Amino acid sequence: MRLPVHVRRGDTVEVITGKHRGKRGKVLRVSPKDGRIIVEGVMVAKRHMKPTQKMPSGGIVEKEMAFPAGKAMLVCTRCGRAVRFGHRLLEDGTKVRICRHCGEIIDKA
Repeated sequence: MRLPVHVRRGDTVEVITGKHRGKRGKVLRVSPKDGRIIVEGVMVAKRHMKPTQKMPSGGIVEKEMAFPAGKAMLVCTRCGRAVRFGHRLLEDGTKVRICRHCGEIIDKA
């Protein structure tokens, strides 16, 4: 089952609940199938890796883990705070995301 995910890869988000509340980071991966995201520097866990050809020494590696997308909010580039966002059509027909707080266009493209 596909779950709606409100953020995209490359967005800056802030965690709003849980142990990592208040942390910010860039979205590295989005998994709409599971409704989960991986954020840079958030939910870092230590994993014991066996030696492989890529990593001959093996050892303990720190890795970002996925968490539910609903626990993160998009950060507005202008406000600098976690905000809800809406959609708007521009004159040229492109659909963009806008900040509900200040009205700034969030999309880069």
